Amino acid sequence: MREYTAQEGAALVAACTAAAAHRRDHHHAAAVTCHPHAVEVVHLGHRAVTVCHDCESDSGFLPERDAEEVARVHRAQTLGDSAGRLGPAA
Repeated sequence: MREYTAQEGAALVAACTAAAAHRRDHHHAAAVTCHPHAVEVVHLGHRAVTVCHDCESDSGFLPERDAEEVARVHRAQTLGDSAGRLGPAA
């Protein structure tokens, strides 16, 4: 079995954490989404990823406060009918 460096191990944990958050149950009929969207912030140490279960997108890992702000803004943006996807540049 292969030994991982600390950086490789942390990257694997982060990838698995984000993948697990995306797999959480939150399904709708084809054209239905929540308003505001169902957004979750998943913390991992001092970093966090914002996951939108309706857009099926995420912010990538950010500092915790930035991820919380991305979630707040995305919820506000999706109160109505408009919906922009999350992303690292969001």
